[in-house]
Amino acid sequence: MTAQAAVPASQAPKKTKIPIGLVAGIVVMIGVLLLPLPADLPVAGHRMLAILAFAVVVWITEAVSYEASAIMITTLMAFLLGTAPTIKDPQVLYGTSAAISMALTGFSNSALALVTGALFIAAAMTFTGLDRRIALVTLSRVGTSTRRILIGCIAVTIVLSLVVPSATARSAAVVPIMMGVIAAFGVDKRSNIAAGIMIIVAQATSIWNVGIQTAAAQNLLTVGFMEKMLGERVAWSDWLIAGAPWSLIMSVVLIVIVLKLLPPESDSIAGGKEAVEKSLLELGPMTAAQKRLMAVSIMLLLFWSTEGKLHKFDTTSTTYFGLVLLLLPRFGVMTWKDVQSRIPWGTVIVFGVGISLGTALLTTQAGQWLGNQVVAHTGLDHLGPLAIFAILAAFLIVIHLGFASATALTSAMLPILISVLATLPGDFSRLGMTMLLGFVVSYGFILPINAPQNMVCLGTETFNAKQFAKVGILVTIIGYALMILMGMTYWRWLGWL
Repeated sequence: MTAQAAVPASQAPKKTKIPIGLVAGIVVMIGVLLLPLPADLPVAGHRMLAILAFAVVVWITEAVSYEASAIMITTLMAFLLGTAPTIKDPQVLYGTSAAISMALTGFSNSALALVTGALFIAAAMTFTGLDRRIALVTLSRVGTSTRRILIGCIAVTIVLSLVVPSATARSAAVVPIMMGVIAAFGVDKRSNIAAGIMIIVAQATSIWNVGIQTAAAQNLLTVGFMEKMLGERVAWSDWLIAGAPWSLIMSVVLIVIVLKLLPPESDSIAGGKEAVEKSLLELGPMTAAQKRLMAVSIMLLLFWSTEGKLHKFDTTSTTYFGLVLLLLPRFGVMTWKDVQSRIPWGTVIVFGVGISLGTALLTTQAGQWLGNQVVAHTGLDHLGPLAIFAILAAFLIVIHLGFASATALTSAMLPILISVLATLPGDFSRLGMTMLLGFVVSYGFILPINAPQNMVCLGTETFNAKQFAKVGILVTIIGYALMILMGMTYWRWLGWL
Protein backbone atom coordinates (compact mmCIF):
# COMPACT_ATOMS: atom_id res chain seq x y z
CA MET A 1 0.00 0.00 0.00
CA THR A 2 1.52 3.33 -1.02
CA ALA A 3 1.65 6.36 1.22
CA GLN A 4 -0.63 8.22 -1.20
CA ALA A 5 -3.25 5.48 -1.01
CA ALA A 6 -3.08 5.54 2.78
CA VAL A 7 -4.36 9.12 2.89
CA PRO A 8 -8.09 9.11 3.77
CA ALA A 9 -10.40 10.31 1.02
CA SER A 10 -11.73 13.05 3.32
CA GLN A 11 -8.21 14.53 3.56
CA ALA A 12 -7.49 14.40 -0.17
CA PRO A 13 -7.10 17.86 -1.72
CA LYS A 14 -10.34 19.11 -3.19
CA LYS A 15 -10.40 20.40 -6.71
CA THR A 16 -11.44 24.03 -6.86
CA LYS A 17 -14.01 24.70 -9.55
CA ILE A 18 -13.95 27.87 -11.60
CA PRO A 19 -16.88 30.01 -10.36
CA ILE A 20 -19.80 30.13 -12.77
CA GLY A 21 -20.05 33.88 -12.29
CA LEU A 22 -16.47 34.36 -13.47
CA VAL A 23 -17.13 32.24 -16.55
CA ALA A 24 -20.32 34.22 -17.20
CA GLY A 25 -18.41 37.50 -16.86
CA ILE A 26 -15.81 36.38 -19.40
CA VAL A 27 -18.52 35.17 -21.81
CA VAL A 28 -20.43 38.46 -21.53
CA MET A 29 -17.22 40.45 -22.07
CA ILE A 30 -16.33 38.45 -25.18
CA GLY A 31 -19.91 38.80 -26.40
CA VAL A 32 -19.71 42.60 -26.14
CA LEU A 33 -16.32 42.60 -27.90
CA LEU A 34 -17.79 40.56 -30.78
CA LEU A 35 -20.68 42.98 -31.30
CA PRO A 36 -20.37 45.21 -34.39
CA LEU A 37 -18.56 48.46 -33.57
CA PRO A 38 -20.95 51.43 -33.77
CA ALA A 39 -19.72 54.22 -36.04
CA ASP A 40 -19.78 56.83 -33.26
CA LEU A 41 -18.02 54.66 -30.62
CA PRO A 42 -14.19 54.47 -30.57
CA VAL A 43 -12.55 51.04 -30.34
CA ALA A 44 -11.20 51.89 -26.87
CA GLY A 45 -14.69 52.86 -25.73
CA HIS A 46 -16.08 49.60 -27.12
CA ARG A 47 -13.52 47.66 -25.12
CA MET A 48 -14.23 49.65 -21.96
CA LEU A 49 -17.93 48.73 -22.25
CA ALA A 50 -16.86 45.07 -22.46
CA ILE A 51 -14.75 45.48 -19.32
CA LEU A 52 -17.67 47.22 -17.57
CA ALA A 53 -19.97 44.32 -18.49
CA PHE A 54 -17.41 41.87 -17.05
CA ALA A 55 -17.15 43.91 -13.84
CA VAL A 56 -20.93 44.12 -13.35
CA VAL A 57 -21.43 40.35 -13.79
CA VAL A 58 -18.53 39.46 -11.48
CA TRP A 59 -19.65 41.95 -8.83
CA ILE A 60 -23.30 40.87 -8.90
CA THR A 61 -22.48 37.15 -8.76
CA GLU A 62 -19.62 37.67 -6.26
CA ALA A 63 -17.72 35.03 -8.25
CA VAL A 64 -14.45 36.24 -6.75
CA SER A 65 -13.59 38.69 -3.98
CA TYR A 66 -13.89 42.40 -4.77
CA GLU A 67 -10.14 42.75 -4.34
CA ALA A 68 -9.42 39.97 -6.85
CA SER A 69 -11.94 41.42 -9.31
CA ALA A 70 -10.24 44.82 -9.00
CA ILE A 71 -6.90 43.30 -10.03
CA MET A 72 -8.60 41.48 -12.93
CA ILE A 73 -10.22 44.72 -14.14
CA THR A 74 -6.88 46.54 -13.95
CA THR A 75 -5.20 43.81 -16.03
CA LEU A 76 -8.01 43.78 -18.60
CA MET A 77 -7.72 47.54 -18.99
CA ALA A 78 -3.95 47.26 -19.43
CA PHE A 79 -4.14 44.76 -22.31
CA LEU A 80 -7.48 45.56 -23.99
CA LEU A 81 -6.90 49.33 -23.95
CA GLY A 82 -3.17 48.92 -24.56
CA THR A 83 -3.86 47.26 -27.91
CA ALA A 84 -6.57 49.76 -28.91
CA PRO A 85 -6.02 52.87 -31.05
CA THR A 86 -6.03 56.20 -29.25
CA ILE A 87 -8.94 58.62 -29.52
CA LYS A 88 -6.78 61.46 -30.87
CA ASP A 89 -4.92 59.42 -33.51
CA PRO A 90 -6.45 56.06 -34.58
CA GLN A 91 -3.12 55.16 -36.20
CA VAL A 92 -1.39 55.04 -32.80
CA LEU A 93 -2.03 52.44 -30.10
CA TYR A 94 -2.28 53.37 -26.42
CA GLY A 95 0.33 50.78 -25.42
CA THR A 96 0.18 48.81 -22.20
CA SER A 97 2.23 51.41 -20.29
CA ALA A 98 -0.27 54.19 -20.97
CA ALA A 99 -3.20 51.81 -20.45
CA ILE A 100 -2.00 50.57 -17.05
CA SER A 101 -1.46 54.19 -16.03
CA MET A 102 -5.07 54.86 -17.00
CA ALA A 103 -6.14 51.82 -14.95
CA LEU A 104 -4.35 53.24 -11.91
CA THR A 105 -5.44 56.89 -12.15
CA GLY A 106 -7.97 56.33 -9.40
CA PHE A 107 -5.16 55.87 -6.91
CA SER A 108 -4.10 59.51 -7.38
CA ASN A 109 -7.61 60.83 -6.71
CA SER A 110 -8.15 62.90 -3.58
CA ALA A 111 -11.34 60.94 -2.83
CA LEU A 112 -9.26 57.76 -2.44
CA ALA A 113 -6.96 59.60 -0.04
CA LEU A 114 -10.03 60.69 1.92
CA VAL A 115 -11.32 57.11 2.11
CA THR A 116 -7.93 55.91 3.36
CA GLY A 117 -7.85 58.70 5.94
CA ALA A 118 -11.38 57.86 7.03
CA LEU A 119 -10.42 54.20 7.50
CA PHE A 120 -7.50 55.28 9.70
CA ILE A 121 -9.81 57.38 11.88
CA ALA A 122 -12.23 54.43 12.17
CA ALA A 123 -9.28 52.20 13.14
CA ALA A 124 -8.20 54.74 15.76
CA MET A 125 -11.71 54.70 17.21
CA THR A 126 -11.71 50.92 17.62
CA PHE A 127 -8.06 50.85 18.81
CA THR A 128 -8.69 53.35 21.61
CA GLY A 129 -12.22 52.10 22.36
CA LEU A 130 -13.66 55.60 21.92
CA ASP A 131 -16.40 54.34 19.59
CA ARG A 132 -17.61 51.91 22.28
CA ARG A 133 -17.50 54.63 24.95
CA ILE A 134 -19.48 57.07 22.76
CA ALA A 135 -22.12 54.39 22.13
CA LEU A 136 -22.44 53.47 25.80
CA VAL A 137 -22.58 57.09 26.97
CA THR A 138 -25.31 57.81 24.42
CA LEU A 139 -27.30 54.75 25.52
CA SER A 140 -26.89 55.67 29.19
CA ARG A 141 -28.78 58.90 28.52
CA VAL A 142 -31.77 56.90 27.27
CA GLY A 143 -34.53 55.45 29.47
CA THR A 144 -35.35 51.77 29.91
CA SER A 145 -38.58 51.61 27.91
CA THR A 146 -38.47 49.59 24.71
CA ARG A 147 -39.28 52.66 22.65
CA ARG A 148 -36.45 54.62 24.27
CA ILE A 149 -33.99 51.80 23.66
CA LEU A 150 -34.88 51.87 19.94
CA ILE A 151 -34.47 55.65 19.93
CA GLY A 152 -31.13 55.12 21.65
CA CYS A 153 -30.03 52.87 18.77
CA ILE A 154 -30.79 55.69 16.33
CA ALA A 155 -29.00 58.24 18.52
CA VAL A 156 -25.88 56.08 18.73
CA THR A 157 -25.91 55.67 14.94
CA ILE A 158 -26.17 59.43 14.36
CA VAL A 159 -23.35 60.30 16.77
CA LEU A 160 -21.03 57.60 15.43
CA SER A 161 -21.86 58.56 11.82
CA LEU A 162 -20.34 61.97 12.53
CA VAL A 163 -17.06 60.70 13.98
CA VAL A 164 -16.58 57.17 12.57
CA PRO A 165 -16.39 57.48 8.76
CA SER A 166 -17.02 53.79 8.01
CA ALA A 167 -20.43 52.09 8.04
CA THR A 168 -18.93 48.66 8.65
CA ALA A 169 -16.79 49.93 11.53
CA ARG A 170 -19.80 51.63 13.13
CA SER A 171 -21.95 48.51 13.01
CA ALA A 172 -19.05 46.40 14.27
CA ALA A 173 -18.76 48.74 17.26
CA VAL A 174 -22.47 48.96 18.06
CA VAL A 175 -23.51 45.32 17.54
CA PRO A 176 -21.56 43.82 20.49
CA ILE A 177 -22.86 46.58 22.78
CA MET A 178 -26.47 46.00 21.76
CA MET A 179 -26.06 42.24 22.11
CA GLY A 180 -24.84 42.88 25.65
CA VAL A 181 -27.87 45.07 26.31
CA ILE A 182 -30.19 42.37 24.93
CA ALA A 183 -28.53 39.79 27.18
CA ALA A 184 -28.85 42.11 30.19
CA PHE A 185 -32.56 42.56 29.45
CA GLY A 186 -32.97 38.83 29.81
CA VAL A 187 -35.11 38.64 26.65
CA ASP A 188 -34.92 35.83 24.13
CA LYS A 189 -32.42 36.37 21.31
CA ARG A 190 -35.16 35.70 18.74
CA SER A 191 -37.70 37.99 20.41
CA ASN A 192 -39.23 40.97 18.62
CA ILE A 193 -37.30 43.27 20.95
CA ALA A 194 -33.94 41.79 19.95
CA ALA A 195 -34.90 41.64 16.27
CA GLY A 196 -36.11 45.25 16.33
CA ILE A 197 -32.92 46.51 17.94
CA MET A 198 -30.62 44.79 15.46
CA ILE A 199 -32.70 45.67 12.38
CA ILE A 200 -32.68 49.31 13.49
CA VAL A 201 -28.88 49.24 13.90
CA ALA A 202 -28.50 47.97 10.30
CA GLN A 203 -31.18 50.13 8.67
CA ALA A 204 -30.30 53.31 10.57
CA THR A 205 -26.67 52.93 9.46
CA SER A 206 -27.82 52.97 5.82
CA ILE A 207 -30.23 55.85 6.49
CA TRP A 208 -27.46 58.02 7.93
CA ASN A 209 -25.10 57.08 5.12
CA VAL A 210 -27.40 59.36 3.13
CA GLY A 211 -27.26 62.31 5.51
CA ILE A 212 -23.52 62.55 6.17
CA GLN A 213 -20.96 62.72 3.35
CA THR A 214 -18.12 61.09 5.30
CA ALA A 215 -20.32 58.31 6.71
CA ALA A 216 -19.78 55.85 3.84
CA ALA A 217 -17.23 54.98 1.15
CA GLN A 218 -19.80 55.22 -1.66
CA ASN A 219 -20.40 58.89 -0.78
CA LEU A 220 -16.70 59.64 -1.09
CA LEU A 221 -16.61 57.73 -4.38
CA THR A 222 -19.50 59.90 -5.58
CA VAL A 223 -17.47 62.98 -4.62
CA GLY A 224 -14.52 61.57 -6.57
CA PHE A 225 -16.66 61.16 -9.70
CA MET A 226 -18.01 64.69 -9.25
CA GLU A 227 -14.46 66.06 -9.32
CA LYS A 228 -13.35 63.88 -12.26
CA MET A 229 -16.43 64.22 -14.47
CA LEU A 230 -18.05 67.51 -13.45
CA GLY A 231 -15.02 69.49 -12.28
CA GLU A 232 -16.62 70.42 -8.94
CA ARG A 233 -17.99 68.74 -5.83
CA VAL A 234 -20.50 69.22 -3.04
CA ALA A 235 -19.08 70.49 0.26
CA TRP A 236 -19.55 68.44 3.46
CA SER A 237 -21.91 71.01 4.98
CA ASP A 238 -24.01 71.34 1.80
CA TRP A 239 -24.37 67.54 1.67
CA LEU A 240 -25.50 67.56 5.34
CA ILE A 241 -28.02 70.35 4.77
CA ALA A 242 -29.50 68.44 1.82
CA GLY A 243 -29.43 64.90 3.23
CA ALA A 244 -29.79 65.14 7.01
CA PRO A 245 -33.49 66.19 7.00
CA TRP A 246 -34.33 63.08 4.95
CA SER A 247 -32.34 60.93 7.36
CA LEU A 248 -34.02 62.47 10.41
CA ILE A 249 -37.52 61.89 9.02
CA MET A 250 -36.65 58.34 7.94
CA SER A 251 -35.24 57.60 11.40
CA VAL A 252 -38.67 58.34 12.88
CA VAL A 253 -40.33 56.31 10.12
CA LEU A 254 -37.99 53.38 10.84
CA ILE A 255 -38.89 53.30 14.53
CA VAL A 256 -42.62 53.45 13.74
CA ILE A 257 -42.33 50.62 11.18
CA VAL A 258 -40.33 48.40 13.54
CA LEU A 259 -42.77 48.97 16.42
CA LYS A 260 -45.67 48.19 14.09
CA LEU A 261 -44.25 45.10 12.34
CA LEU A 262 -42.27 43.77 15.31
CA PRO A 263 -44.32 44.81 18.35
CA PRO A 264 -42.17 44.37 21.49
CA GLU A 265 -43.24 41.73 23.99
CA SER A 266 -43.11 44.31 26.81
CA ASP A 267 -43.10 48.10 27.03
CA SER A 268 -40.40 48.37 29.65
CA ILE A 269 -37.36 46.30 30.45
CA ALA A 270 -35.83 46.21 33.91
CA GLY A 271 -32.08 46.35 34.20
CA GLY A 272 -31.31 47.78 30.80
CA LYS A 273 -29.93 51.13 31.92
CA GLU A 274 -28.07 49.46 34.77
CA ALA A 275 -26.42 47.07 32.32
CA VAL A 276 -25.20 49.98 30.19
CA GLU A 277 -23.91 51.85 33.24
CA LYS A 278 -22.15 48.69 34.43
CA SER A 279 -20.41 48.41 31.07
CA LEU A 280 -19.36 52.07 31.34
CA LEU A 281 -17.94 51.47 34.81
CA GLU A 282 -15.97 48.52 33.48
CA LEU A 283 -14.42 50.84 30.87
CA GLY A 284 -13.14 53.07 33.64
CA PRO A 285 -12.44 56.79 33.25
CA MET A 286 -11.79 58.27 29.82
CA THR A 287 -8.16 57.67 28.85
CA ALA A 288 -5.78 60.40 27.71
CA ALA A 289 -5.68 58.82 24.23
CA GLN A 290 -9.49 58.86 23.99
CA LYS A 291 -9.57 62.52 25.04
CA ARG A 292 -7.04 63.45 22.37
CA LEU A 293 -8.90 61.44 19.73
CA MET A 294 -12.17 63.09 20.73
CA ALA A 295 -10.54 66.54 20.46
CA VAL A 296 -9.17 65.73 16.98
CA SER A 297 -12.56 64.32 15.90
CA ILE A 298 -14.39 67.47 17.02
CA MET A 299 -11.76 69.61 15.27
CA LEU A 300 -12.27 67.65 12.03
CA LEU A 301 -16.05 68.01 12.30
CA LEU A 302 -15.63 71.78 12.62
CA PHE A 303 -13.28 71.90 9.62
CA TRP A 304 -15.57 69.70 7.50
CA SER A 305 -18.72 71.65 8.34
CA THR A 306 -17.21 75.08 7.69
CA GLU A 307 -15.40 74.28 4.42
CA GLY A 308 -15.99 77.02 1.87
CA LYS A 309 -17.63 79.22 4.51
CA LEU A 310 -14.96 80.02 7.11
CA HIS A 311 -11.96 78.56 5.26
CA LYS A 312 -10.94 77.11 1.89
CA PHE A 313 -9.28 73.90 3.15
CA ASP A 314 -10.79 70.83 1.47
CA THR A 315 -12.06 67.80 3.41
CA THR A 316 -9.19 65.52 2.36
CA SER A 317 -6.47 67.95 3.45
CA THR A 318 -8.03 68.65 6.85
CA THR A 319 -8.56 64.91 7.40
CA TYR A 320 -4.87 64.27 6.76
CA PHE A 321 -3.93 67.07 9.16
CA GLY A 322 -5.97 65.22 11.77
CA LEU A 323 -4.15 61.99 10.93
CA VAL A 324 -0.79 63.70 11.45
CA LEU A 325 -1.91 64.67 14.95
CA LEU A 326 -3.10 61.13 15.69
CA LEU A 327 0.22 59.61 14.55
CA LEU A 328 2.54 62.13 16.23
CA PRO A 329 4.86 60.67 18.88
CA ARG A 330 3.75 61.48 22.45
CA PHE A 331 0.66 63.46 21.37
CA GLY A 332 -0.77 60.84 19.01
CA VAL A 333 -2.99 57.92 19.96
CA MET A 334 -1.61 55.21 17.68
CA THR A 335 1.33 54.03 15.64
CA TRP A 336 1.34 52.51 12.16
CA LYS A 337 1.75 49.02 13.65
CA ASP A 338 -1.24 49.58 15.93
CA VAL A 339 -3.68 50.18 13.09
CA GLN A 340 -2.29 48.60 9.92
CA SER A 341 -4.01 45.28 10.65
CA ARG A 342 -7.28 47.11 11.35
CA ILE A 343 -7.43 48.81 7.93
CA PRO A 344 -9.41 46.96 5.23
CA TRP A 345 -6.83 47.55 2.52
CA GLY A 346 -9.01 45.67 0.04
CA THR A 347 -11.53 48.52 0.27
CA VAL A 348 -8.80 50.96 -0.76
CA ILE A 349 -7.89 48.80 -3.79
CA VAL A 350 -11.51 48.40 -4.91
CA PHE A 351 -12.14 52.12 -4.42
CA GLY A 352 -9.11 53.15 -6.50
CA VAL A 353 -9.99 50.77 -9.34
CA GLY A 354 -13.62 51.93 -9.20
CA ILE A 355 -12.56 55.54 -9.82
CA SER A 356 -10.21 54.36 -12.59
CA LEU A 357 -13.05 52.45 -14.24
CA GLY A 358 -15.32 55.47 -14.21
CA THR A 359 -12.58 57.79 -15.45
CA ALA A 360 -11.63 55.42 -18.29
CA LEU A 361 -15.27 55.19 -19.39
CA LEU A 362 -15.20 58.97 -19.76
CA THR A 363 -11.72 59.17 -21.34
CA THR A 364 -12.53 56.56 -24.02
CA GLN A 365 -15.93 58.21 -24.71
CA ALA A 366 -17.72 54.99 -23.70
CA GLY A 367 -19.67 56.80 -20.98
CA GLN A 368 -20.80 59.56 -23.30
CA TRP A 369 -21.85 57.05 -25.98
CA LEU A 370 -23.79 54.96 -23.48
CA GLY A 371 -25.39 58.12 -22.07
CA ASN A 372 -26.50 59.14 -25.56
CA GLN A 373 -28.02 55.68 -26.14
CA VAL A 374 -29.92 55.79 -22.85
CA VAL A 375 -31.31 59.25 -23.61
CA ALA A 376 -32.19 58.34 -27.22
CA HIS A 377 -34.05 55.15 -26.29
CA THR A 378 -35.81 56.20 -23.07
CA GLY A 379 -37.16 59.65 -23.86
CA LEU A 380 -35.52 61.18 -20.78
CA ASP A 381 -34.71 64.28 -22.83
CA HIS A 382 -38.43 65.10 -22.93
CA LEU A 383 -38.86 64.99 -19.14
CA GLY A 384 -38.30 67.53 -16.40
CA PRO A 385 -35.54 67.24 -13.76
CA LEU A 386 -37.85 65.74 -11.12
CA ALA A 387 -39.14 63.01 -13.46
CA ILE A 388 -35.57 62.26 -14.54
CA PHE A 389 -34.50 61.91 -10.91
CA ALA A 390 -37.51 59.71 -10.12
CA ILE A 391 -36.74 57.30 -12.99
CA LEU A 392 -32.98 57.10 -12.39
CA ALA A 393 -33.48 56.70 -8.62
CA ALA A 394 -35.96 53.86 -9.16
CA PHE A 395 -33.45 52.22 -11.52
CA LEU A 396 -30.71 52.40 -8.87
CA ILE A 397 -32.97 50.98 -6.16
CA VAL A 398 -33.94 47.99 -8.30
CA ILE A 399 -30.43 47.25 -9.56
CA HIS A 400 -29.03 47.53 -6.02
CA LEU A 401 -30.87 44.28 -5.24
CA GLY A 402 -28.21 42.52 -7.30
CA PHE A 403 -25.22 44.21 -5.65
CA ALA A 404 -23.67 43.30 -2.32
CA SER A 405 -21.55 46.46 -2.30
CA ALA A 406 -22.70 50.05 -2.66
CA THR A 407 -19.13 50.93 -3.65
CA ALA A 408 -19.28 48.45 -6.53
CA LEU A 409 -22.71 49.77 -7.55
CA THR A 410 -21.36 53.34 -7.54
CA SER A 411 -18.28 52.33 -9.55
CA ALA A 412 -20.38 50.58 -12.20
CA MET A 413 -23.37 52.87 -12.56
CA LEU A 414 -22.65 56.43 -11.43
CA PRO A 415 -20.25 57.32 -14.29
CA ILE A 416 -22.92 56.19 -16.75
CA LEU A 417 -25.63 58.19 -15.00
CA ILE A 418 -23.41 61.29 -14.89
CA SER A 419 -22.85 60.86 -18.64
CA VAL A 420 -26.62 60.61 -19.10
CA LEU A 421 -27.12 63.83 -17.11
CA ALA A 422 -24.44 65.59 -19.19
CA THR A 423 -26.23 64.54 -22.39
CA LEU A 424 -29.67 65.76 -21.30
CA PRO A 425 -30.87 69.21 -22.37
CA GLY A 426 -32.37 71.69 -19.97
CA ASP A 427 -31.23 73.97 -17.19
CA PHE A 428 -30.81 71.92 -14.02
CA SER A 429 -27.95 71.23 -11.61
CA ARG A 430 -25.97 68.21 -12.82
CA LEU A 431 -23.93 68.41 -9.62
CA GLY A 432 -27.05 68.42 -7.45
CA MET A 433 -28.64 65.55 -9.35
CA THR A 434 -25.43 63.52 -8.96
CA MET A 435 -25.50 64.10 -5.20
CA LEU A 436 -29.16 63.06 -4.98
CA LEU A 437 -28.48 59.90 -6.98
CA GLY A 438 -25.55 59.32 -4.62
CA PHE A 439 -28.11 59.35 -1.80
CA VAL A 440 -30.06 56.57 -3.50
CA VAL A 441 -26.96 54.35 -3.77
CA SER A 442 -27.23 53.82 0.01
CA TYR A 443 -30.64 52.13 -0.35
CA GLY A 444 -29.51 48.73 0.91
CA PHE A 445 -32.66 48.24 2.94
CA ILE A 446 -34.34 45.15 1.49
CA LEU A 447 -31.86 42.25 1.43
CA PRO A 448 -29.29 41.54 4.17
CA ILE A 449 -26.68 40.95 1.47
CA ASN A 450 -27.08 44.49 0.09
CA ALA A 451 -24.78 46.12 2.67
CA PRO A 452 -21.96 44.95 4.97
CA GLN A 453 -23.66 46.36 8.06
CA ASN A 454 -26.74 44.26 7.28
CA MET A 455 -24.62 41.11 7.24
CA VAL A 456 -22.90 42.07 10.51
CA CYS A 457 -26.30 42.40 12.19
CA LEU A 458 -27.68 39.26 10.52
CA GLY A 459 -24.77 37.34 12.05
CA THR A 460 -26.24 37.93 15.51
CA GLU A 461 -29.10 35.54 14.59
CA THR A 462 -31.64 37.87 16.20
CA PHE A 463 -33.71 38.18 13.01
CA ASN A 464 -34.14 36.42 9.69
CA ALA A 465 -34.05 37.69 6.11
CA LYS A 466 -37.87 37.72 5.89
CA GLN A 467 -38.23 40.02 8.91
CA PHE A 468 -35.51 42.28 7.53
CA ALA A 469 -37.17 42.48 4.11
CA LYS A 470 -40.62 43.26 5.60
CA VAL A 471 -39.18 46.31 7.32
CA GLY A 472 -36.85 47.15 4.42
CA ILE A 473 -39.50 47.16 1.69
CA LEU A 474 -41.59 49.71 3.61
CA VAL A 475 -38.51 51.82 4.39
CA THR A 476 -37.56 51.76 0.69
CA ILE A 477 -41.03 52.75 -0.56
CA ILE A 478 -41.50 55.52 1.99
CA GLY A 479 -37.90 56.71 1.57
CA TYR A 480 -38.31 56.90 -2.20
CA ALA A 481 -41.63 58.77 -1.90
CA LEU A 482 -40.05 61.19 0.59
CA MET A 483 -37.18 61.87 -1.81
CA ILE A 484 -39.64 62.68 -4.60
CA LEU A 485 -41.52 65.00 -2.23
CA MET A 486 -38.28 66.71 -1.17
CA GLY A 487 -37.31 66.96 -4.84
CA MET A 488 -40.53 68.86 -5.48
CA THR A 489 -39.94 71.23 -2.56
CA TYR A 490 -36.86 71.36 -0.30
CA TRP A 491 -34.15 70.28 -2.75
CA ARG A 492 -35.61 72.47 -5.48
CA TRP A 493 -35.54 75.45 -3.09
CA LEU A 494 -31.87 74.68 -2.35
CA GLY A 495 -31.16 74.68 -6.10
CA TRP A 496 -30.12 71.03 -6.40
CA LEU A 497 -32.85 70.17 -8.95
